[in-house]
Amino acid sequence: MTSKANAIEGAGLCTYGDHEVVAGGGQKFHQRTLTDLPTAEGKRTERGDRTMRHFTVHHDGVTIPVSHGGQGRPLVLCPGLNSTQADLHDLAELLRRDYDVVTFDLRGHGLASAAERYSFDAFLSDLAAVLAKLDLPSAPVLVGYSLGADLAVHYAAERPDSVAELVLIDGANPLPEPFITEADLADFRAMADDLATRQEAGRAKGTAHQVLVTAQNILDLNLEIDVVRSAILDRYRKIDHPICMIMSTSIAGGSSEGRVPRHNQLWRAGIERLVRERPYLSTFWLDADHRLVFTHASEIAEIVRSALRSRQVDL
Repeated sequence: MTSKANAIEGAGLCTYGDHEVVAGGGQKFHQRTLTDLPTAEGKRTERGDRTMRHFTVHHDGVTIPVSHGGQGRPLVLCPGLNSTQADLHDLAELLRRDYDVVTFDLRGHGLASAAERYSFDAFLSDLAAVLAKLDLPSAPVLVGYSLGADLAVHYAAERPDSVAELVLIDGANPLPEPFITEADLADFRAMADDLATRQEAGRAKGTAHQVLVTAQNILDLNLEIDVVRSAILDRYRKIDHPICMIMSTSIAGGSSEGRVPRHNQLWRAGIERLVRERPYLSTFWLDADHRLVFTHASEIAEIVRSALRSRQVDL
């Protein structure tokens, strides 16, 4: 993948499938394509020594598929723009060894139905609808990837009693300036067009990996995410729960050419700004790009386990 494409991914444009991706150290990882996740209401499947429950949530004219299973504290994993719960399978399975994990698809992603509107608030309503449907024994740990991290922060700020802790993976970054500037717009528009074309024609169509948003939706959402992040510090100020940040060192890739250094420096500057505001926040940097949930799933799972375990000991 080119450095330009990685820069696009940093703002939320990500594609995944049956392919090899390269981690920060140059090692190749193979990502499997999964079969469709069952979504029949209340259906249960056996997976190893765990029972998985699959059900659907209906709200705002859309149908959201949910999968629930594991052992331990409840944990909800929220995907990002252009990613699905099937894409996050490896990370979810690692977390299910220690947590009772809930995964789901946002509208227009995976096995969720298409929608008339795609916006930050619409996606936030999907997360809220899923959490309202769950019958959990205690408030969950809310884990969000990319856009999902931003949704997690907004949800926790609005409903503080509904969340125990936050784990934010390569998102919810209070950037000091927009990620997408006028100089980037043409590249982002071209990449959105290319991404939408490949999604329409690719093997993921009709499967648990499909994404139904259009090129214009993708571009508009990335511009909206920039606006959301410009004001997200105010949301952080409303959250008293522990927060763990897991961030990529090279969100836009490892190139030293073009706009890549600017995007990578901006990404780090945003987190440094957040740490100055919230000095007790836990921050972990992985030598990776924005695909870290796929290339570094085991490392992320271990960080989550260690961070949550240490806070339980402190309590």
